Formats: sequence, C-alpha cells, structure tokens
Amino acid sequence: MAYDDKLANRIREVLGLAPGMSERKMFGGLAFMQQSHMFCGIVGDELMVRVGPARYEEALAEPHVRPMDFTGRPLTGYVFVAATGIRTKAALSRWVEWSLGVVAALPAKKPRKAASKRAFPKAGRRRP
Repeated sequence: MAYDDKLANRIREVLGLAPGMSERKMFGGLAFMQQSHMFCGIVGDELMVRVGPARYEEALAEPHVRPMDFTGRPLTGYVFVAATGIRTKAALSRWVEWSLGVVAALPAKKPRKAASKRAFPKAGRRRP
C-alpha cells in the first residue's frame, strides 16, 4: 500500500529539522521516529498516531478517529486519524505534537545488537 506523499511533506513541515528524527518505511506506509521510538506515521491517506494508553479513550472520542487495527485486534495507545481530521495545519500539528509528547516520556531505547550468524547444518548432515 502506498502512502500519501503530500501528507508526509506536511508532517515534515510541522516537525522541522529536530535532532533525533528519522523516517522508516513500515506497515506498508511511512513511520516517523524520535530517538528510535515511532510516534506517528502514514498508512494510505490516514495519520497513524501514538497517543499512549493513558489517553487512548480520549483520542478515540475525537472526530475522525478510529482504533489502529492491522490484525483484527486494536493496538491500545495508537489510533488512525482520517484525512478529514487533519485537513488544516493546526489539526495535523496537534496530533503530531501529542504523539511527540508521548515518546518524549519514554525511556531511551538500547542500541540493537547485530543479528547473530547461526550456522545451519547442510542437508543430509546430522549434528553430533
């Protein structure tokens, strides 16, 4: 699934050049990261927002918002905001700033270890 490039550029405009920001293609869309924590993203033309578990119900009560659901089970703490809910710069900024506030309160992530190289036995050979 492609993501909305115009929405990506609008988010970049809201974010500016903040240190520690990065982007990563995931979920068939684009995720925006702060210090390796995903805070928002784009799936199709919808904004995916990390609102945190404490304010999840509050976010769901907002217009144009639905649970983030990829597998049949909603992911608590994340919501989708329809394109109609982020038409203005002020509306988009509100959601992006909310999600940045959530990840700002999270502990720093530990650096990932490189994947270990495991040797697998060749076909027909048995391990001793």
